[in-house]
Amino acid sequence: MKTIAFFNNKGGVGKTTLVYHVAHMLVDQGLRVLLLDLDPQSNLTAMCVSEERLEELWPGTLEHPQTILGCIRPILRGLGDIQEPHVETLRDGLAIVPGDLGLSSFEDRLSVAWPLALGGDEAAFRTLSAFYRAARLATARHAADVVLFDIGPNLGAINRAALLAVDFVVTPLAPDLFSMQGLRNLGPTLREWRRSWQERLHKRPDPSLALPAGHMRPLGYVLMQAVMRLSRPVKAYAKWVSRVPGIYNQSVLADDASPASTAQDPWCLGIMRNYQSLMPLAQDAQKPMFHLRPADGAIGAHMAAVMSCRDDFERLVGAILARVEALDGVAGPPASSA
Repeated sequence: MKTIAFFNNKGGVGKTTLVYHVAHMLVDQGLRVLLLDLDPQSNLTAMCVSEERLEELWPGTLEHPQTILGCIRPILRGLGDIQEPHVETLRDGLAIVPGDLGLSSFEDRLSVAWPLALGGDEAAFRTLSAFYRAARLATARHAADVVLFDIGPNLGAINRAALLAVDFVVTPLAPDLFSMQGLRNLGPTLREWRRSWQERLHKRPDPSLALPAGHMRPLGYVLMQAVMRLSRPVKAYAKWVSRVPGIYNQSVLADDASPASTAQDPWCLGIMRNYQSLMPLAQDAQKPMFHLRPADGAIGAHMAAVMSCRDDFERLVGAILARVEALDGVAGPPASSA
């Protein structure tokens, strides 16, 4: 089982849509996939289930037993440990641990637990490892081969706990100044979180408590063209694309390498084209864009775009799996980012 988070602390890059489509493509290729929606905005959950089902998952009460919030609520209330997470089946081979807008209430408890763990506080370790242990339980229930984490665009305590729980981190990027600044913030923060977690692991009071290794190894980046402003001059777009490889290598990998282009950069997992014309059809049909059929309104040029979209995601998933396989045999994070 491999765990992968999709994360950049710059929002609005199409991250959740990317996770959704990667998950479906992995299932199309025969893998069992589990989704964990750890973004308090819960957009992934809203993409995956009907509005009627959302009303059942998020009733008009504080108790949401079928979401990630219900799973960690005993810790949040100081009354115990995590509960068995609910796993919502979406299709054969694909399931989700639903998100919850109330998850943001967990931020303060995670923030308090971080320094307490340095003193060997067991409750702090149980709090900080809640997402990791919930993912393990859900993975066992679903028999997942791959677990994809969708997390929010910030560097807060919730995302720190989420990223500690994953093996790899994929970074979706837009070709603009804001994503570049996000990269510059992301790399040093991941390295500091990794180092600090290793320091805390030595203070664990209960060796039998399952804790994450905290690898959160960079897997690469995906350049998202879907968010490109239509008014942006071509030269400005090309300028930012040309800077991505160097900034990613220097900031995220702590490597002075600066490939000349994304095509020459092994850390570029893919460049996703603009499929805005397909998104309304996919949303109405509640399926990924590459599953659209003429009955869904995908006719003429739309059908050609569907096939092109499928090709793009097949290449992207192939690159992700190949990179996982290449890095899997290397213990711990890249030497340059330790």
